[in-house]
Amino acid sequence: MLTIFTTAKPFKGHNAVIQRNALNSWKLLHPDAEVILFGNDEGAAEVCRELGLRHEPSIEDGVEKARRADFMFRRAQEIARHNVLCYANCDIMLMSDFREALTRVSAAHSRFLMVGRRWDTEIREAINFEAGRWEDQVRQRALKEGRQRDGWWIDYFAFSRGVYGADFPALVVGRIRWDNWMVWKALEDGHSVVDASPVVVAVHQNHDYSHHPQGKQGVWEDAEAQRNLVEVGGAGCQRMIGDATEVLRPGGLKRNWARQWLSVKRRTDGARRLLLYKCWNPAWHFLLDLSRPVRTALGLRRK
Repeated sequence: MLTIFTTAKPFKGHNAVIQRNALNSWKLLHPDAEVILFGNDEGAAEVCRELGLRHEPSIEDGVEKARRADFMFRRAQEIARHNVLCYANCDIMLMSDFREALTRVSAAHSRFLMVGRRWDTEIREAINFEAGRWEDQVRQRALKEGRQRDGWWIDYFAFSRGVYGADFPALVVGRIRWDNWMVWKALEDGHSVVDASPVVVAVHQNHDYSHHPQGKQGVWEDAEAQRNLVEVGGAGCQRMIGDATEVLRPGGLKRNWARQWLSVKRRTDGARRLLLYKCWNPAWHFLLDLSRPVRTALGLRRK
């Protein structure tokens, strides 16, 4: 059926609650679902024993603090029991609509990547998975109280084994732009990329950034974040969910015509920035310098 893999923060406080919620939701996707947890953070081994997950504590040198996507994706494809895999951030709850979407996409394509927009939702408590209607309750809570993020925020990647090969830069999970490179890479290699947002409610459980010494700013701006920007090779190697080749709707897979508009917008935005920074700004400052004596004489210069 499916192998889902992830890495987690230490299982402490609120992070322990939402990570357990996510892991339990994945286990319940299918009786044969395999869940792999990478890393040896506090509580990881205990949670794997308790929930019956596969634990991969041994991580290459220097990777334990900065979660390397290249290592996890390579290793997961080596050891997974199933040919369809999914990386998901460990605060994302996935439910039966995800399983059904993945079944439809994998039946249509032998090589694919499926992504979707997340729903930011305030969940503070442990979900009672013994309750018969827990899925409906979580889904309705997300739709009623949550906020759907735009296509730049990508928290799960369901793909067929082999879509991601050895040519994988040293990107850090939990920092910026690695997720956008993942979409670009699948498109660049000619694979079908499917946006499942219309049919999948992927619930992102809101959290703070206390796991990082500099909080949210550190996640966005620290050395690992800056290294990601270098490794992805600039804006040309970043794509969003809206760049998917197809969209999965209740009626089936449809070609994503809107992606052409995004492509045009990227080119025009690039031309606009080039015109602004390479042409207009230098010309404007040249005119300011040229007219400075006249403006000074007329008292038009401000202090």
